[in-house]
Amino acid sequence: MKIIKTLLIVLVVLVSALVAVGLMMPSSYRVERTTLINASTDKVYGLIADPREWKKWSVWNQRDPNMKITYSGTTSGAGAKWAWESKSEGSGDMTFIQAEPNRVIEYALAFPDMGMSSRGTLTLSGEGSGTKVSWTNEGDVGKNPLMHLFVPFMDGMVGTDFAAGLANLKALAEKAR
Repeated sequence: MKIIKTLLIVLVVLVSALVAVGLMMPSSYRVERTTLINASTDKVYGLIADPREWKKWSVWNQRDPNMKITYSGTTSGAGAKWAWESKSEGSGDMTFIQAEPNRVIEYALAFPDMGMSSRGTLTLSGEGSGTKVSWTNEGDVGKNPLMHLFVPFMDGMVGTDFAAGLANLKALAEKAR
């Protein structure tokens, strides 16, 4: 009986410590990755402004080629929307909320199963004969202090996927020149 009491006390102390640490951590995060693509901005823009093109370069689609995807709204640019269901990548949707041809795509991203949403931007700028692409995503994990524990790891988790996606985008855009 004494062992059970000791284990319960240790468990309560550990959970309390995790909650306390979570309360001290920020709830918001920002991830950014950049690459230089040896292709014109209009070529790159065509690959990011149409959600149907994302499956050619997005790392998430590559990890689950059986991902169920539905498209709605406009074909590309502001108003274009896609939703997905995946056993390995989760379910969610992305809506392009702002588009400036050859310059920027801004999106809203939602993962309803996890109660998370964020906003992101793909920004293009001419650099020599190529295109500099910056991909950012910003969000807030909410008030749950245990979710705050993930914030320091968001850059590593999401940033790795952004870097891989940008590398795929670069290879695709440069190959199709």
